[in-house]
Amino acid sequence: MTSRNEVFYRKWRPQRFDEVAGQDHVTHTLRQALRTNRVAHAYLLCGPRGTGKTSTARILAKALNCLEPRDGEPCGACENCVAVNENRMLDLIEIDAASNRGIDNIRDLRDKARFAPGSGAYKVYVIDEVHQLSGDAFNALLKTLEEPPPHVIFVLATTETHRVPATILSRCQRFDFRRLTNDVVVDKLAEIAGEEDIDTDEEVLSLIARTAYGSLRDAENLLEQLAVSYGSQVNIDQALELLGLGDEESSMELAIAALKSGPKEALEIINREAAKGSDLARLRSGTVDVLRAGLLVKAGVEDALGQSQEALDAMTEAGRGVSLEKLLRIVSELEKADFRQNPSSPLPLEIALLNAMTEQPVVAVAPAIAAPAAPMQSQRPVAPAGP
Repeated sequence: MTSRNEVFYRKWRPQRFDEVAGQDHVTHTLRQALRTNRVAHAYLLCGPRGTGKTSTARILAKALNCLEPRDGEPCGACENCVAVNENRMLDLIEIDAASNRGIDNIRDLRDKARFAPGSGAYKVYVIDEVHQLSGDAFNALLKTLEEPPPHVIFVLATTETHRVPATILSRCQRFDFRRLTNDVVVDKLAEIAGEEDIDTDEEVLSLIARTAYGSLRDAENLLEQLAVSYGSQVNIDQALELLGLGDEESSMELAIAALKSGPKEALEIINREAAKGSDLARLRSGTVDVLRAGLLVKAGVEDALGQSQEALDAMTEAGRGVSLEKLLRIVSELEKADFRQNPSSPLPLEIALLNAMTEQPVVAVAPAIAAPAAPMQSQRPVAPAGP
């Protein structure tokens, strides 16, 4: 049961494997393992944030302890399933490794893991952001993974697999979660908007999906933010304003100026947007997204670009006669624009575009290091040597 006051990403969290969006390669394998009773003692779920790792771990815990499982899915109605849904299942232990990263935390886990489960068949430990554990904590966890109690299942989740020791990786079944396509995110947002009586259109949902960059959780948060601000009707102008995005036309205009026009036109656009108070970091990001679409079109890729057909047509036209090398150089220089020191200053964007549009960089990447000066010779007269 969910509360009307729950945030969207919790309220609309998937409760079954077939509700997990865009990760069929993961959910199919887990369901098959449950059907055939071939569940591993440890799983590693890795991938970008907001793609369903923790939700999948909770569904796995629910299916393992379900009193009436059906074809590898939890029934959702038994006491154990309801307990998981209501966050009161004692045999599901969720640990945030960012705040429980020390060896003492893992030793405590090992001590408690020896005890039999309460109402379920398994105790399921879900360790989120497992890469945050200290080296000693990983060593302590390794001992448990080497000889796990038969009633314990570990599910480790991470966004940074490269920081997990190889000794841990080798003892887990690994599943890589994919960044969701815009179409998948838009479909899910449309479903939520319908259930929440939010009147909006595909243009708004597509903008949210592109902004979330493959994270369904981020997209759900953005949709909720719009609904809270504007009520049951949300249009594209409201979405552009609230999400802090520069006008998409400005990003397109700047991209075309960088490709086809001279530095003067590009600098005029940047300063016009700065005078309007636009978020210049967002303008940079939007311009990079447009140019990325141009790169992919240039390379012959036209599917799942995350851009409107109008934008793709404009970039196709603007890119005629422009070399792939020039496109790459512009994107590379824009990525270097750093707004951390002064987010409202147009200077980083101006320098990036000038570097991209001239043969020789206006500003070197790193200043030259001068050779050390020769030591000054003493001006005092030297006494003559004695006889």
